Amino acid sequence: MLSQILYAVPFLAQGFAITLWVSLLVVVLSLIAGVALGVGLVYGPAPLRWAVRIFSDTIRGIPILVLMFFVYYGLPAIGLHLQSFSAAVLALTLFKTAQVIEYLRGAVGSIPKGQSEAAMAIGLTFRQRLTYVIFPQAFRRFLPPWINGVTDAVKGSALVSLLGITDLMQAINQVIGRTYEAMPLYIVGALIYFAVNYALSYASRQMERRFAFIRD
Repeated sequence: MLSQILYAVPFLAQGFAITLWVSLLVVVLSLIAGVALGVGLVYGPAPLRWAVRIFSDTIRGIPILVLMFFVYYGLPAIGLHLQSFSAAVLALTLFKTAQVIEYLRGAVGSIPKGQSEAAMAIGLTFRQRLTYVIFPQAFRRFLPPWINGVTDAVKGSALVSLLGITDLMQAINQVIGRTYEAMPLYIVGALIYFAVNYALSYASRQMERRFAFIRD
């Protein structure tokens, strides 16, 4: 068993690098898009709020696998052809963006309205109210669930193997096809995913302890 694991290490390392790259892209892109759309959902005009709400509810109601297949196989029907890597990242980013929108909406919505009214009373502009009053307090509430959501992005990245991308999961399957020994490699893969997600969960707990609650 040890010899099989040693044989698999280079392949698993390459696949794990792809898994991390996919996860990083999804996390960064969804954070940028989700915060922008979340602000639009909370403070935007009615048509923008309706559009963001429809997007968020629709995307969160679709299983990730279905969304990924739709992006990869469905978009070519309207003339948009994406490589498997781009399609996987786009599908996962759309799903995570919808979640980030809800994280931000909940975080901002938890701030008492009196905070914003007090900021208006002292003459702060809308941008200043967001920058100096709302966002610093909302950040405490946004960060822990967002970090927990990052673990979902790492686990969800395993689905990209279904589009032929050689991530960690696909690398494991390829090595199994050569060695015909599945259990040792699946155990190694599970341990790798566990190590990454446990580290993220630990970071989430530390962030929650540090930021999530306003101490008197």
